[in-house]
Amino acid sequence: MEDHRAPPSSPLSVGRPVAVRGSLRGRWRQWQRLPVTLIVASLLLGLGIVQLAFQLGNTAYRSVTWTRETRETRVRVAALERDVMVLQEAERSASDPAYLQELARCQGFVGQSETVVVAQKGAPRTPGENCELVRLP
Repeated sequence: MEDHRAPPSSPLSVGRPVAVRGSLRGRWRQWQRLPVTLIVASLLLGLGIVQLAFQLGNTAYRSVTWTRETRETRVRVAALERDVMVLQEAERSASDPAYLQELARCQGFVGQSETVVVAQKGAPRTPGENCELVRLP
């Protein structure tokens, strides 16, 4: 490597080596010329951009997740409300004599003064087949 010295007419570089473009020393001097605050500001800006991108992605993920969970919760609430309605109707019907008589007929019971008639063709195999079943939750 050659030693490049500044011309003696330069008052600032008497006897000091001059940085040649492209060398490591020349690059280092160019970096030294940049203000440190500019470098720090650039690094902080880069970190801010990364943080902003993360926050935007996280917000989008939470929005999608919460929307899905809200929809699922509304479906569950609707099913529970239907179950409550069925149970309330069953509770009301439990004390109704006409409903209890119909329920007894579905299970195959007959009244004391009634005559039992069984059809040979098309008759259900079990007594409850001709009744509408209500599932209680």
